[in-house]
Amino acid sequence: MAKRTLTKSMQTAQRKLRHPYITRKKGVCGGKPIIVGTRIRVQDVAIEFEKMGYTPDDIVRAHPHLTLAQVHDALSYYYDNIEEIDRDIAEERRFVAEMKKLYPSILKAKKRERISD
Repeated sequence: MAKRTLTKSMQTAQRKLRHPYITRKKGVCGGKPIIVGTRIRVQDVAIEFEKMGYTPDDIVRAHPHLTLAQVHDALSYYYDNIEEIDRDIAEERRFVAEMKKLYPSILKAKKRERISD
């Protein structure tokens, strides 16, 4: 019985330490998972890696306040929670598309004016 309790206790500890560089804070980035001590969301790192083709080293160069360990932990968290993070990314893209429809780019309109002149 003691061995079983110890095992469960160790599993709980492992879960808590699984992503030591990732946290969620109410009121910070909408409660989305972020890298500890920053406002860099896990989804931002995932987008840079998966969609933009950045390597972890490239991500560190783009965000010099991050360490390679933090980036790898963010990617690990992403893959452990891929459905949730991908859903967050999709929701954000829908929101951006909706805002673009409601508030067209003034710069694009000015460029069109210049071209037509």
